[in-house]
Amino acid sequence: MGNGARDNFGHDTTTDEVLAGIDLSGKLALITGGSGGLGAETARALAAHGARVVLTARDIAKGQGVAQQIGESTGNKTVEVEELELGSLASIRNFAERFLSRHNTIDLLINNAGVMACPFGTTTDGFELQFGTNHLGHFLMTGLLTPALINGAPARIVSLSSRGHQMSPVVFDDIPFEHRAYEKWSAYGQSKTANVLFAVELERRLGPKTVHAYAVHPGVIPTDLSRHMVPEDFEFLQKRAPTGNLRFKSVEAGAATSVFAATAPELEGRGGVYLEDCGVAEVNDAEDAVDGVRSYAVDSAAADRLWSLSEELVGQTFSL
Repeated sequence: MGNGARDNFGHDTTTDEVLAGIDLSGKLALITGGSGGLGAETARALAAHGARVVLTARDIAKGQGVAQQIGESTGNKTVEVEELELGSLASIRNFAERFLSRHNTIDLLINNAGVMACPFGTTTDGFELQFGTNHLGHFLMTGLLTPALINGAPARIVSLSSRGHQMSPVVFDDIPFEHRAYEKWSAYGQSKTANVLFAVELERRLGPKTVHAYAVHPGVIPTDLSRHMVPEDFEFLQKRAPTGNLRFKSVEAGAATSVFAATAPELEGRGGVYLEDCGVAEVNDAEDAVDGVRSYAVDSAAADRLWSLSEELVGQTFSL
């Protein structure tokens, strides 16, 4: 970078470079999974540019520690911490009720929290853990908070997906792995494809109300997200990398694409897209493709089908 040109963003661009010259005073940002890693850096960066930030955490003490650090490093003391367990529909509903009793607008919603490549498990409500946490939890929460997003319009919704979406489409015939052997990377890929489809359908429904939705591949960043990974997993990912070597990002660069999606003037009035390295990615279905988004992840019919199914699973319809 160096010259600060916005047309020169890429793999190593940081949150501060993306936000150079951008004033977020008066904006409210809600970030899930803000107690560490990319969520904490996203919260810090937005707070440093004047945003009021609400971050959610499963571990309140950890979240409060992050909020305190942000206050000390940025001088912005308005960071709030809320308890949220995305693997529990009851926790999500309780959180949404608490949040809406205190805030009637949201300008930036960043669905950052997630789990990756974990052993088979289920959420409190019996959903396969990765799909239930990464997609269904954020689906319900976003639906419940949509009135505040519409009140805050123009607003943006950013959902963290992953290049891992290339490992699997949403297998509608067997999302919970009842009729096929559980494979953690397929389960992760399915949940990350769901994150992209969610952004596509949110854009169709809310774009006309100037609430725009984005899906983001943050890059490969060593954070707590990889806590379930074993050496064989890193070898597996390395083989998939374009040069046979994983190219890691710093946390500041990893959070940059989320921050770009949330704030970039270049994206004004445009949503329903998948971003990587601080830019909009093209559809790429080549078998050996690493960059880009698979066409099945931006398919409007699949996005509509996933929305209907998700409403059925969480037991709530949203007339958006």
